[in-house]
Amino acid sequence: MVKITDVARHAGVSPSTVSYALSGKRPISEETRRRIEASIRELGYRPHAGARALASSRSNVLALVIPLRSGIHVPVVMQFAVSVVTTARTHDHDVLLLTQEEGEEGLRRVADTALVDALIVMDVQLHDSRLPLLRTLDRPSVMIGFPQDPVGLTCIDLDFKAAGELCVERLAGLGHRVVALVGSPPEVYVRETAFAQRVVQGFTAAADRNGLTSSIHPCEASPAAARRIAEQLLREQPGLTGVVVHNEAVLEPLIDAFEQLGLRVPGDLSITAICPDELAESLRVPVTSVALPSAELGARAVGLLMKKLDGTAVPEATLLPPRLTERASTAPRNAS
Repeated sequence: MVKITDVARHAGVSPSTVSYALSGKRPISEETRRRIEASIRELGYRPHAGARALASSRSNVLALVIPLRSGIHVPVVMQFAVSVVTTARTHDHDVLLLTQEEGEEGLRRVADTALVDALIVMDVQLHDSRLPLLRTLDRPSVMIGFPQDPVGLTCIDLDFKAAGELCVERLAGLGHRVVALVGSPPEVYVRETAFAQRVVQGFTAAADRNGLTSSIHPCEASPAAARRIAEQLLREQPGLTGVVVHNEAVLEPLIDAFEQLGLRVPGDLSITAICPDELAESLRVPVTSVALPSAELGARAVGLLMKKLDGTAVPEATLLPPRLTERASTAPRNAS
């Protein structure tokens, strides 16, 4: 393993000069700094993490807080996590993943022990119990999600309300007059998870604005639950011709269930969804969808944190506009 003394010998300076170049605690000449940097690159030297933390008062670690509660679709959550980790590495930071439902206690534990420099918080509720602590922590944070009152916080997310509206507007534009939202599992709504609530708000607003008959149906994340919802919809809304799905796990089973019940997609029933593009594209009937930009959200959340760590002002609210891609699952009402 290359040591700081090896770098000093190679660059023709003292070990303390190399240390000053790394920490920035004392000025050194530009020529000396360049010589040290060249030696570091040539020898492949990597500062010891503990020593670097002592020198800079930073750990170079970010916390990613993802409570894996029931109703969470883990594959999508992992897309966020991968994006955060890979982007953090480009900024020479590692990521500490916190998956337990520890709430305020977990946040305070990692902050008080100086384990991390900053935090990214996911699975945000409208009335999240972590908000008062996040507003007073001496470490910067970014929330992927918008609580009811985001004042004093830095939040970023897809504009889920606009996404729900966009899905309905597309169905209304195709002439559909009776629509339904097949949403997240019931416990997600019980917790008042922010993104799910925003989709409901957007779906309802657009349906009312267009004079559509509409209904909302939470759905457990299983094929059996998808079948039950499909049967219930056809029983209670025989005129149904448009469905919005905001539940990645039941998207394919729901299409299968409707077709087993005699409805062709899109001939008899048009379906739009809010989900990752790769899922929408891969189904037997590719689904018209609003993309869930997990990679972009994770990367931009890290970017906001890096700016905050550097003392740069950032916007409190960043809402990504929804993007709808037309695929094979939608058609004009009564298409043969």
